[in-house]
Amino acid sequence: MDKALIKTLSEGATAIGVRLDPTALDLFSAYHRELLLWNRRINLVSESSAKQLVIRHFLDSLTPAPFLDRPDGALIDLGSGGGFPGIPLRIALPGLHVSLVEASRKKSSFLSHIVRTLRIGGVQVIRERVEVLTAGETLAGRFDALVSRAAFKLPELLRMASFFLKPGGQLIAMKGPVSQEEMAETERISAAAGMVFTALRDVRPTGADSLRILVTYNRVSG
Repeated sequence: MDKALIKTLSEGATAIGVRLDPTALDLFSAYHRELLLWNRRINLVSESSAKQLVIRHFLDSLTPAPFLDRPDGALIDLGSGGGFPGIPLRIALPGLHVSLVEASRKKSSFLSHIVRTLRIGGVQVIRERVEVLTAGETLAGRFDALVSRAAFKLPELLRMASFFLKPGGQLIAMKGPVSQEEMAETERISAAAGMVFTALRDVRPTGADSLRILVTYNRVSG
């Protein structure tokens, strides 16, 4: 990334409550380069504009960071695609342990490549469909946090979170506009899923043309 993009990223992150040190900015620069290269072959992001990639993907992915209960805990990112939001969160929070779940072979290959290229530890790539994972017991109750960026509807996410999260664990759903019907259905099933609503936040990263809505639930302890 050139100096202008690095400034956009650094200042934009600060504006949403995330401080990126020089090491993190270097990692984002390498990630940015690899995304643009791979995007010529496989569809990782819908727009290839360098500036839009920083705003719509890097900064957007960082919006949950200030609200994580356990920034040094174990986080699972469902439907990670090009690594969003899991990889930006791991870059910004070096103590975080991240599992990236992506069913696509091509996209999971990119994720494995970027983890190797950036030499970031504490990240595993899981190439599998979520339905298959929830049918087994290997990952049940293992995570402190679950994030997903507009990949599933809230009722689906609530059921998934109930499976993957430890007691007290946190779901942060990264949404666009949420309909009243979707919220109402989510509330109807929350008690049965053992999940309790904790917050709804609107965040607009610097330069973004729309709000990012963060809907947070916690799994009931005990």
